[in-house]
Amino acid sequence: MGVKEIQGRVDASGKRFAIVVSRWNELVTKELLEGALSELKRCGDPEIEVIHVPGTWEMPPVVKALVSRTENRPDGVIALGCILQGQTPHAKLLGSDVGGALMGLQVSYGVPISWGVLTPDTQDQALDRAGLKLGNKGREAAQAAVETASVLDQI
Repeated sequence: MGVKEIQGRVDASGKRFAIVVSRWNELVTKELLEGALSELKRCGDPEIEVIHVPGTWEMPPVVKALVSRTENRPDGVIALGCILQGQTPHAKLLGSDVGGALMGLQVSYGVPISWGVLTPDTQDQALDRAGLKLGNKGREAAQAAVETASVLDQI
């Protein structure tokens, strides 16, 4: 008996991806979006739909509408946003609720939803993660969506 090994490929050719991006903290999210678009094009230039939402809180119903489509359903969704920590528990609650909702959608619908939502303490940390010093988390989220879609295709 042999061992079958499945590994994701970074090839988005012929695929369809949706990016849901928050307008809140646009200085950061614009850079995340550019990173995600650049990575998707590098991975084979798939069909891409970009949906702008007011904030991270508004992402789950929009993502649900995308993954529950019967036509033009994306092979993967990339969620991009930035939740800055403050002096209240608001940011932690928001991140947890949105993350849990998106996780539930990807499990229920079988469509990968990659997490490109930053949760830094400061604006400087956010900018660093959006491409200034620590890579671009939008690019990383796009690559994760492509690879996970590839794995699902092979199962």
